[in-house]
Amino acid sequence: MKAILSFLIILLTASSPAFAGGEEGGIRWMSFDEVQVAMKKEPRRVFMDVYTDWCGWCKVMDRKTFTSPEAAAYINKNFYPIKFNAETDQPIRFVGKVWERTEGSKTNQLAVELLRGQLSYPSTVIMEAGFQQVQAIPGYLDVPTLEAILTYIVEGHGTGPKAIPFPEYQKSHTQQWKSVAE
Repeated sequence: MKAILSFLIILLTASSPAFAGGEEGGIRWMSFDEVQVAMKKEPRRVFMDVYTDWCGWCKVMDRKTFTSPEAAAYINKNFYPIKFNAETDQPIRFVGKVWERTEGSKTNQLAVELLRGQLSYPSTVIMEAGFQQVQAIPGYLDVPTLEAILTYIVEGHGTGPKAIPFPEYQKSHTQQWKSVAE
């Protein structure tokens, strides 16, 4: 009996959000409500992982990209991160509106809005502080690609009088973050 109980405790600990990267140095995913409250106290960009339960590449991104310590630290420092299941059946209160699935649809209307109807999973959505200038980036992002995108945005390489087009920046960007080995 003790052996079974010990096994269950280990199993539950290993599958908890803290172990999976939620609190122990990983990405500190927040709820929509938490982000909206935090945004009022300290405006910051939003990093949103839009996924579905059935999406294989979403699971690969969770396992290979979001477990990178450098990626997690950078996201936690510069963004409010949200993990959003596009097919949730729970209503979401976000920016003064309640978002739900419409009758006959598997997809929450917030996902449809954020992805501009181009439902591709995984997708990464970046919003400027105040939930402005929504940018949807479809597809799987490995660690080097995520690093280039996030540093380009956060460091302002795409804005101002010395703006650099992203493809040009990507060629000159030197990767710093380590990829996660399986």
